[in-house]
Amino acid sequence: MSKTWGILMLSVLSAPSLAETEFAHKFCGTSMQTRAWQPLPDLKLGTVDIKADDVELLGTQSAEFTGNVDINTVKMSLSAQTALIDKQRGLLNATGPITYRDTISQISSSGLNADLNNSEVSLLGANYSLTEQQGKGGAEKLSINESGLMLMNASFTACPGETPAWEIEADEINLLREEGWGETHNAILRILDTPVLYLPYFTFPLDERRKSGLLTPNISSSDKYGLETITPYYWNIAPNLDATITPRYMSRKGLQLQTEFRYLTEQHEGLVGIEYLNKDDSEPDLGERYMLHWQQRSYVGENWRANVDISNVSDDNYITDLKSNYASKTDTQLYRTGSLTHLGETWRTDIKIQNFEVLGNHLKSYTAIPQINFTQTAPWRLDNFDLSIAGEISHFTNDSAVIDQATRVHIEPKARFDYKEHAWSFLSEISLLQTNYKQHGDLKGTQYRESISRTIPKVRLYSQLNFERDTSYFIEDGIQTLEPQIQYLYTTNKDQSDIGLFDTTKLQDDYYGLFRDVRFSGVDRIAAANQFTLGATTRLFDKKQEEVFNFSAGQIFYLSDSAKPTEQGLASGTNYNALFAAQTMLHWHRRWYFSGGIQYDTDSKQMIQSNATLDYKGDNNQLVQLNHRYANDVSGNTIEQAGVFTSIPISDEWKFIASYHRDLDNNRSVEVLSGLQYESCCWAFQITGHRQIETDLNQSIGQEQATFDSSIRLNFVLKGLGSKNSYDAQKLLQQGIFGYRRPYFLNN
Repeated sequence: MSKTWGILMLSVLSAPSLAETEFAHKFCGTSMQTRAWQPLPDLKLGTVDIKADDVELLGTQSAEFTGNVDINTVKMSLSAQTALIDKQRGLLNATGPITYRDTISQISSSGLNADLNNSEVSLLGANYSLTEQQGKGGAEKLSINESGLMLMNASFTACPGETPAWEIEADEINLLREEGWGETHNAILRILDTPVLYLPYFTFPLDERRKSGLLTPNISSSDKYGLETITPYYWNIAPNLDATITPRYMSRKGLQLQTEFRYLTEQHEGLVGIEYLNKDDSEPDLGERYMLHWQQRSYVGENWRANVDISNVSDDNYITDLKSNYASKTDTQLYRTGSLTHLGETWRTDIKIQNFEVLGNHLKSYTAIPQINFTQTAPWRLDNFDLSIAGEISHFTNDSAVIDQATRVHIEPKARFDYKEHAWSFLSEISLLQTNYKQHGDLKGTQYRESISRTIPKVRLYSQLNFERDTSYFIEDGIQTLEPQIQYLYTTNKDQSDIGLFDTTKLQDDYYGLFRDVRFSGVDRIAAANQFTLGATTRLFDKKQEEVFNFSAGQIFYLSDSAKPTEQGLASGTNYNALFAAQTMLHWHRRWYFSGGIQYDTDSKQMIQSNATLDYKGDNNQLVQLNHRYANDVSGNTIEQAGVFTSIPISDEWKFIASYHRDLDNNRSVEVLSGLQYESCCWAFQITGHRQIETDLNQSIGQEQATFDSSIRLNFVLKGLGSKNSYDAQKLLQQGIFGYRRPYFLNN
């Protein structure tokens, strides 16, 4: 006959999450992570609920329970064969087999002693598994308190199965729940039951909290660097301060130290990066090589914002030779700027100091000290018209240019009428562009003048219609839209060759660029215009309102020869007088995706730029991508490249990836990459081979004798011994060619 002492209740266990189930299903078959424990409902603090086959009272304060004993408190539950409870002293002794559960663990043991008043539990001959993260092991003695678990002569692993891929055996293991980290003393790391490393002291994460320690190392070998090892150390200085210190050893170049310091306060957030190589063994004449980078965003009060972004390198080829996290190998200049912004109720004011460090054989850029821009946050209203004014005051310096100093004042008042309905919209704008220059330098014998006042009116009329209809062509229960656009743009033709080029470049000519009212960034060149632009976009949506097709096409028609493009000293390539642009996307099946775009000069019958990409995505993230791109004038060179990229899951654990890109104009390969990745529940590795053209800022794009660099790289990780911030197997798929991105467009 079953006898009870206290209130009998049923325990409710929570189900595993969908993400946990999918992960376990994919990599492990079943999850080794134990279901989270929950106390019995309505059980009050200080109450002990006990169920047993038999009970014997030992006085008024003690009792012995035997047979199928179940004990529950708000902090733990216990199943045992016998249990002795001293209610007065709050002591509990139980004999096994025993199953103990609480919020962080599930433990099987042969014996248990507990102080219920102080929430302290000791178990002998214990096998445990964790509930808040993957982890299991055994211990001769296991103690539980408010801080976590302490294990003596114990083991720990994050791998499932009877024979884990890796395991730590130690004299002492402390799993500190409050700190979020585990620590070991006199530990041996075993891989496939083979001892490989002795660790007198070692820490590892139990959750996402940060802690100082070594991060995942990286090993590679290449023609350029030789044997390369990168061993980052993370320093958790304070909750709002941290640093990553990374020794990078390259057998052919030497030892480089990379340091990144991050900080966060109520008003500021930023980072400082320093990379330093005392001597480059492959380039001894260069001496010290370094890179400095400072980036900060500040919020000063409700209305003020400040930004800093500064980079500096020791030599022009630093980035191409050594690579950096703060710049791309193809960068030809480093951006240096500091800005202060005031956000008022009517006006926004931006004060900027801007400079560029030019890399390679390129002309030095102008420095803007300062550049003050002001715009209206709320225009003035007059009947149905919006009236606004914007402008800037800038001072430029460049000691290597003919114009070594210049001051520019630009004012742009605008009247705007904008009317919108569901089916159509109409916009009209009238602007007056007034610019004054003061240019200084040795201007004799040049086209430049010291003092210039330029006034140019601009008129823009723009309208768009929106049509929609039901359709069954190509798609069931679909919707088709048609969105025609028309724009008229007029800007006075004015010779501006007597003005220097301080911050002006040509903008990209894509479909959306056809309807811009400017052709250049900056105001040193304001393009003449007397033109109509016609264009239209059509789209198809399926019955789930998902876009499966779109096509856009448009062209500029010039009403006078004087309004056709002229660069007036701007070295931006060929002019195109009748620009046609189109782009399309087709997603006719969930596995197939096509995108493409062209720019074409209908007068000269010349292709300007084009791109096309075809993607196939199969089951289990299988991917094949074919791509092609063409540009007839990139710094005086023609670029035509074709490529293929494929990602093939061999099994749930294995994945193969390969990429090949070829320069069709020069008939040579540009980049070849292949990689293999294995990922299981508890460990992962990735090996990649890479061959690509070396970037040299002093060589042209079309050089016949290109230099190639070949490399092989290896990443190896034991899961559970590094935080998700230091390693996540999915992160490997987001780096380099392993990261799949939707196709690029011409305006990227």
